[in-house]
Amino acid sequence: MEIFHSWEAIAEKGRRAAVTIGNFDGLHLAHQELLRRVRQRAKERNAASVAITFDPHPAQVLAPQKASRRLTPLPVKLELLGKSGIDRLLVLPFTEEFSRWSPERFVEEVLVKALQCESVWVGENFRFGHRQAGTPETMKELGLRWNFQTEVLPQVRFRTTTVSSSQIRCLLQNGNLSMTNRLLGRAFSIRSSVQAGLGIGRSQTVPTLNLAPYDGILPAVGVYVTRARLAEPDGAGRETPALRSVTNVGYRPTFGERELGVETHLLEPWQGPPPSSLELSFLYRLREERKFASAAELKSQILRDVERAQRYFRRLEHFRVATVPPSS
Repeated sequence: MEIFHSWEAIAEKGRRAAVTIGNFDGLHLAHQELLRRVRQRAKERNAASVAITFDPHPAQVLAPQKASRRLTPLPVKLELLGKSGIDRLLVLPFTEEFSRWSPERFVEEVLVKALQCESVWVGENFRFGHRQAGTPETMKELGLRWNFQTEVLPQVRFRTTTVSSSQIRCLLQNGNLSMTNRLLGRAFSIRSSVQAGLGIGRSQTVPTLNLAPYDGILPAVGVYVTRARLAEPDGAGRETPALRSVTNVGYRPTFGERELGVETHLLEPWQGPPPSSLELSFLYRLREERKFASAAELKSQILRDVERAQRYFRRLEHFRVATVPPSS
């Protein structure tokens, strides 16, 4: 995937494009369906498939006090878009000046002149231009003027739940990790650097790796079954193996701490030097965080959490083996 940070730069490619536009926070099932349709359209029309997104998120510029924490910080979003199979990504810097562009100016400058757009694919809640004046209907009208087709993706649902970034944030904040992961189409994950702790776990309960404060959204306070890997690929550009782990998101009330933190206990030995950063993938919520009468009582509970996590992974492996088709 080629990445561009201005419409002037992408205009130099000079190839007609099938385009989708959005913030793509989370790259959930609805985003994935938009990208799939754009790729298919581009293939049919011998065009480039292009996604347009914005950095920072418009809400962080226009209403920073109300802006939600991101499901996918920009580096993660770029990585996920790269894996989607899209040809080109245009990351437009979102500024106050840019926010004052009318829908008509955005379409003419970016879609028509820069991208030679032949089709645009958006969700039904899509808004663009100054004061969000542009709607899918606006895009259709402008498409008739500039000779491109507008396709609107209806709401995507999983069972009875609408797939959206706001819905996923709500599910995470309520601790509903199972539905969160279904709407994402993958395990929810976070990435952060590893920082030194106070040594309480190693001396009184179990050793843990402590993550630095995280800017994105976290799941509800509690204890989770997770997988941990190095946040960065290895020297050959490959993802490192993920290790089984149990992770606490919370305030560690047993020891009187108050700052929200994330710490993970590895269930397998770490190979190599200590990690400088980790990616944690959240698989299953074990329980709420609570205060224990003593470190010994907390340690006993952690060991029970570990055993439940091990049973979870054994069931997961059994299911994986049972569903792998026999080789011919």
